[in-house]
Amino acid sequence: MNWLSHKLFYTIGITLLCGGLHAQSLAEAKKLYNEGKYAEAKPAFEKLVKQAPGNSSYNHWYGVCCYETGDLAGAEKHLQVAVKRKVQEAYNYMSKIYYETYRFDQAAEMLEDYIDLLAKKKQDPQAFEARLDLANNAQRMMEKVEDVQIIDSLVVDKEDFLSAYILSEESGTLETYKDFFQTNEPVGSTVYKNQKGDKIYYAHPTDGDRYCLFTQSMLMDEWGDEKQLPMNINSNDDDNYPFVLPDGATIYYASKGNGSIGGYDLFVTRYNINSDTYLAPEQLGMPFNSPYNDYMMVFDEVKGLGWFVSDRFQPEGKACVYLFIPNPEHKRVESEDIDLKRARAAITSIQESWKEGSDYAELIRLSHTEIPYGEEKIEKDFEFIIGNDIVYYKLDDIKSPEAKGYYEKVVALNKQIKELNGKLDGLRASYAQGNKARKDQLKPTILEAEEQLNSLMDQPGELEKKARNAEIKYLTNKR
Repeated sequence: MNWLSHKLFYTIGITLLCGGLHAQSLAEAKKLYNEGKYAEAKPAFEKLVKQAPGNSSYNHWYGVCCYETGDLAGAEKHLQVAVKRKVQEAYNYMSKIYYETYRFDQAAEMLEDYIDLLAKKKQDPQAFEARLDLANNAQRMMEKVEDVQIIDSLVVDKEDFLSAYILSEESGTLETYKDFFQTNEPVGSTVYKNQKGDKIYYAHPTDGDRYCLFTQSMLMDEWGDEKQLPMNINSNDDDNYPFVLPDGATIYYASKGNGSIGGYDLFVTRYNINSDTYLAPEQLGMPFNSPYNDYMMVFDEVKGLGWFVSDRFQPEGKACVYLFIPNPEHKRVESEDIDLKRARAAITSIQESWKEGSDYAELIRLSHTEIPYGEEKIEKDFEFIIGNDIVYYKLDDIKSPEAKGYYEKVVALNKQIKELNGKLDGLRASYAQGNKARKDQLKPTILEAEEQLNSLMDQPGELEKKARNAEIKYLTNKR
């Protein structure tokens, strides 16, 4: 056998050996992938993608491994290759990436394409149609993101998030379930006790390990008379982390049901004295809610501050506690820039929510201050921030006649919005409890009220901006 034959056999042998190793590597990687061991399968698929960058299957498998191990950017890059080559499951994962990065419109488009592919193969699309509804709902929420000033944030261990809440005595107290009830039971909940100390609200697992909301009253010298809150509050999923305003009627809590857009969402309901029932829960908007877990909404009316927790964009086991200035009129972000609204909804930077020239140092200090019951607080009709440490609380504080005229309209509009929201609460409660004829009667009235509310929502913000500019101009000219 001459040297040419030897070389040919050697080349063929090496090729077959490499092919065998390649097949073994692929087979092992697919086995790990199918077992859900994505971190272990990921290096092998990464190597395969480098060898064949255009291979749709390799890009799909590697993209899924990236997604499942928290690398959304890597996942998007490789799943896009698979989507271009019509790999069915790549559409599913791409919709998840778009959803978790607040590109809800693109998530909806990807889900529509995926549902079409399922229909062609006679596969059940029901679960994905529900996800499509969530994506469309989340997009609507993002377009109406509230203009909330988030003035501070603190990343903590999830189990220790209550350490960031320091309430004035008038606002009641918060403890973990384990500490309050002195138990070692693995119950992940909190207990809110009102200022009078005669009522508590909390959650614990029921049948099927589903968390439900409960309340107890102080009877003589001990807690008793445990009652589960009504089913229109407790959903078919976990409900947890209750907080009650000093009015004793308004309850904020977190739920994985009631149309949550991801994990726990924040909701509010109110006790209706006339009917002895709670109103249908109302889902809070963005930035409070997100595709992740959002919970423990608390307001301190003495301090004029609020807190909530979210694990959005946080490592496993961590959560972020946000400190904010409540926005009772629910003013929206005034911009047509969808990227700006996306950033504000996701809270990519708390500084983006700050008013120009504002200094929040004193409010942040106040958030860490214990205030005994009965201590005098600032009388506020509203909170109108001008900038450079100038904040007005009453109409008489405003110096410019032009600015005062604008802000009188702001006050009147906010009052009208508040009254309209109250009217809608009552109408929705009647609708939920009514028969078909009553619902048909109420539906156009509710739609008309909602349309009227939407037409009013942007007006106070526009007028407030004019008032601020007029006041700044007046103060500048007076110097």
